Amino acid sequence: MHSLYSESTTWLHGLRAGTKLALLAVLGSLLFIVQSPWWLASAALCCAALWWSLGEATRAARRLMATVAIAALLVALFHLWMGHPALAAVSTLRLLCASTLGVALTVTTRPADLVHVLERLLSPLRWFGLHPERMALQIALMLRFTEHFFAQWQRLADAYRLRTGKAGGLRLIAPLAILMLQASRRVADALWARLGA
Repeated sequence: MHSLYSESTTWLHGLRAGTKLALLAVLGSLLFIVQSPWWLASAALCCAALWWSLGEATRAARRLMATVAIAALLVALFHLWMGHPALAAVSTLRLLCASTLGVALTVTTRPADLVHVLERLLSPLRWFGLHPERMALQIALMLRFTEHFFAQWQRLADAYRLRTGKAGGLRLIAPLAILMLQASRRVADALWARLGA
């Protein structure tokens, strides 16, 4: 499956996956605790600086972030239409900041490293008869399929634009669904062959 992880080494690649995941959890929580638009605007500037510092490592995720920016704009317009300008600013800034932090983690952290961290975090569940390895694998697969979804969407959109000179839009839903189902089947077959269940 396609991944947003970048081999272009940045300063953030040097941090351990566990450290980055902890920072994401703390900073993400702070984004939803803070209510002041001015503090969130400051956070947005910091996130923009973080994005800029990663340089070419963000290339594969730029279209994804453009989609997030459009979604944030729609959220802002909705709240403005409802007569809540402060809520529009807060919601938009939170969405942009949280997405930037998540993408920064994704493009600078190998999926296998995230799985190892999740296994360690979930290891206490073994005392209750659960299997932390399988739970970590399930979470990792969810994250990987999210990346794969956007990567496939981008490929289909590019191919359609090359053929027709127009944006694919809703026409891409059917082929995208087929590709995702095929990928799910391949992953399921691989898991069955490897784990037997």
